[in-house]
Amino acid sequence: MNFNIGWIARYRNFDTMATFIPALTTIPRMTRGERRFGRRLDSLLEEDYLVWYDIPLGRRRRYPDFIILHPARGLLFLEVKDWKIETIRSITPDSVVIDTQEGRKTVSNPLAQARQCAFAAIDQLKRDPQLTQSDKCYRGKLCFPYGHGVVFPNITRRQWNQAIPEAEQEILLPAHRVICKDEMLTTADPEAFQQRLWNMFDYRFGEQFSVPQLDRIRWQLFPEVRIDAPTTDLFGNDEAAEDEPASNLVPNIVRVMDLHQEQLARSMGDGHRVIHGVAGSGKTLILGYRCLHLAQAISKPILVLCFNITLAARLRCFIAEKGISEKVKVHHFHEWCSLQLKTYQADLAPGKGPIWERQVESVIRAVDQSRIPRAQYGAVMIDEGHDFEQAWLKLVVQMVDPDTNSLLLLYDDAQSIYQKSSLKFPLSSAGVQARGRTTILKLNYRNTREILTFAYDFAQDFLKAHDADDDHIPLIAPEVAGVSGPRPAFRRLSSPRDEARYLVRCIQTWRSQGSGLNSIAVVYTGNSQGRLFYDALREASIPSRCLQQSADKRSYDPQADEVVLLSRQSSKGLEFDTVLLCGLGALSNDEERLAQEARLLYVGMTRARRRLLVTSCKPNWYTQRLTELASA
Repeated sequence: MNFNIGWIARYRNFDTMATFIPALTTIPRMTRGERRFGRRLDSLLEEDYLVWYDIPLGRRRRYPDFIILHPARGLLFLEVKDWKIETIRSITPDSVVIDTQEGRKTVSNPLAQARQCAFAAIDQLKRDPQLTQSDKCYRGKLCFPYGHGVVFPNITRRQWNQAIPEAEQEILLPAHRVICKDEMLTTADPEAFQQRLWNMFDYRFGEQFSVPQLDRIRWQLFPEVRIDAPTTDLFGNDEAAEDEPASNLVPNIVRVMDLHQEQLARSMGDGHRVIHGVAGSGKTLILGYRCLHLAQAISKPILVLCFNITLAARLRCFIAEKGISEKVKVHHFHEWCSLQLKTYQADLAPGKGPIWERQVESVIRAVDQSRIPRAQYGAVMIDEGHDFEQAWLKLVVQMVDPDTNSLLLLYDDAQSIYQKSSLKFPLSSAGVQARGRTTILKLNYRNTREILTFAYDFAQDFLKAHDADDDHIPLIAPEVAGVSGPRPAFRRLSSPRDEARYLVRCIQTWRSQGSGLNSIAVVYTGNSQGRLFYDALREASIPSRCLQQSADKRSYDPQADEVVLLSRQSSKGLEFDTVLLCGLGALSNDEERLAQEARLLYVGMTRARRRLLVTSCKPNWYTQRLTELASA
């Protein structure tokens, strides 16, 4: 496959102007002056500028109007006030008396507001040794400049100078820290406009930020974008942190949402939202952020559903890391149906069919008869939605409170492995109001380009990309955004036991090299292979857990220091640094199953973030294709 493997940097803008978070066109509540200034930033700043609007900082949840970051300039905090000169009655360094429609009010001096926001953020950033200077004279100081200022969209510079004598301005609002109406016109020169921004800095020094430093700034300022790190502390206990060594406050390596993911998560509005995302595009991260945001904004509980029992366990841990387990309930779909019947004492439909099918039928019937209430949740989110049948989706949509009408559906049709679902029906037929509110994520951030290329080349005959309208499901070809890594390997062994022994030797080697056992997964093609591999690991005294029984899947703990063994189906939605995809020799050459098996193998391969090893002990169509790929 010819991936677009040109430079796709984490901080490259999505068009030719500054990157706004949230996207400027999606912000409903801005004053006229804020929107006008935002538009000037959007049109007069270059593509390497990052701009955040009204994003909370720290435990006290300070909300600076705008935060501007430039990799070669530094960090700037701005307050925007829509005041007119005639409404300002008096100013002191700390406060301003203004006339409003509600009468005369005393408010904070906007420069003091901007300064407080800036200093709170700077104090937090200083706790990270990788963001401070090592030079003896400046040790502990930030390694980049920062500043703060005020914007008056309705006051000209002449009006300001006439109202406030120059000598007083230096005390109240220094001229170089103020941008006025006539300095932010549509006809403003971009260089002159940018120069006014950077005149607000007291110092100019340092080199351009590295990408890891930009990640660390975002990790510190916006805890909600952290990956695999608790966000419940926000900035933590500020007083306690003052006495703690800086080296203990932040890990050496941090992971944050990609800018595109953060922008999408923060820009998501109300109503039904649908995200088509390739494997590894960050769908679950966006779901987690959305849960965090809504948990603070709505009173009713939030429901997160998926089909996979193991994924539900992982999502519960993910939500627990965010500290919102009390507000967000995570279940796999059939578990939720069972709980609904128990909670509302609804009868189970009689019949000879599997109990889980009868549970679904019973819940649908009870909802239709009003024995189980609709609108139970302030928001409903469905991960891996491609596994849901039409009737299931129609049922779940009815659980959304119409007052909030918040539904998020995430899926990747390339990972659709259950023929009964596959979302081949119009979404509107299930009650999903998706037209005009769909987003496509094509960039894969999970896998290295070598793993993604290997997986896609293997399965591409069964993953032909096709377009669709907003009411149907497209199949999207992934584009690589990950880093490079070792080439995936394919190994042929002489017998199942040799395959198991080889697996053990590999894991022992990686463990000795420092890999955590919970970063390694063995993905097998059949339960008998899974048990064989599990026995081999136990004989070698390697802590492991085989997820074949429902109870084991429900109790899966991704933090436990043990290798996990699971089927390709159970691996959906999960990811590991290292994946051993084993037991391919057990697959038959049945042509009717080729597409299904190839998709399942694609799912298993794309669980690997950094290292992928595929093994088999018998030849078949799949091993022949893998041999060709490995030798290419």
